[in-house]
Amino acid sequence: MNFQTIFNQKLPQVEALAPGRVNLLGEHTDYNDGFVLPTAIPQQTVVQIGLSDDGFYHFYSENLDERVDMVEESFRAGEMQEEYARYIFGCIQVLKEVGYTISPINLYVKSSVPLGSGLSSSAALEVATIRGIRQLFNLPINDVEIAQFAQKAEIQYAHVQCGIMDQMASSLADTEHMLFLDTRTLERRVLPLPEGAKIVVIDSGVPRTLTGSGYNQRRTECTQAAQLLGVKALRDITDVSLVETLPEPLQRRARHVVTENNRVLEALQNVETRHVSSLQRFGELMNASHASLRDDYEVSVPALDILVDILQKTPGVFGARLTGAGFGGATVALVAAGEEKNIAEKVLEQYNHAGYTGNVLVGA
Repeated sequence: MNFQTIFNQKLPQVEALAPGRVNLLGEHTDYNDGFVLPTAIPQQTVVQIGLSDDGFYHFYSENLDERVDMVEESFRAGEMQEEYARYIFGCIQVLKEVGYTISPINLYVKSSVPLGSGLSSSAALEVATIRGIRQLFNLPINDVEIAQFAQKAEIQYAHVQCGIMDQMASSLADTEHMLFLDTRTLERRVLPLPEGAKIVVIDSGVPRTLTGSGYNQRRTECTQAAQLLGVKALRDITDVSLVETLPEPLQRRARHVVTENNRVLEALQNVETRHVSSLQRFGELMNASHASLRDDYEVSVPALDILVDILQKTPGVFGARLTGAGFGGATVALVAAGEEKNIAEKVLEQYNHAGYTGNVLVGA
């Protein structure tokens, strides 16, 4: 199947793409106005778009082999069941809400970003969609605005109370650098990866969906914690001892966010100053991040903990943690440059021998 056969058109008028992302440090901090350190991954989502000639919106997912044909009124009435189409139509709606005219389109999507692995397949779809629409209709929006529209679409139409990190990473990051982002001010810096290191990403084989997980609950708990502490967001607390006054589980949730923000800022300082032990320390910070996500934020699962433990005990691995929202998905490790493939194969063999079915996504 291709665009021409699905929509009976000669060729798409535009093609746009956007990468998935992996987050090295700063998990569950973005919706707390905090700090993050993501990087793009090689896998991308590609959309091809042409104008529809029958007044209907037509979407097709090559990965899912699903087609949606509908008018705008049906979407507004809540009749759309296909999840991927909600993201696409949500992007169209948020652009219309600010006054842009978006005529009905045919949109064909295919992606190499794994679904349910915590690598932001949804953000890649949103950013690629808005990039394509920007090109087709010549909209005067920049890459930061694309990320903001994409986040709004996910919150309002996919009903995931996400922060801005995934969309900003998909819109602005590349695979050779880290993107430091202050999610409150959108101040950002492009930084090199720690010298002598590469990234390995391994999917645990345990899929997750944010709408069906405790993701929105964690966000609510953070809001409650911030209110009890009298601050706008947990980002405004830098002294971790201040959270000890909170009741459980808010105390543990807040402790993770405060310490995670501090880990990102320490890593940033070490990389920027080229601290001699920055690579080793970066790995230690990743290990501490996983422990915090597991114990204080409680978003890990046994498969992730086993995979991370194998990684952390493997020679040549500086640090490892779950990446993404948790509740399943993938792990990320910082490893010695040149050893990525060897390490990934060894770790995957041990993990699968333990009864799981993993998959190397980056570093094979």
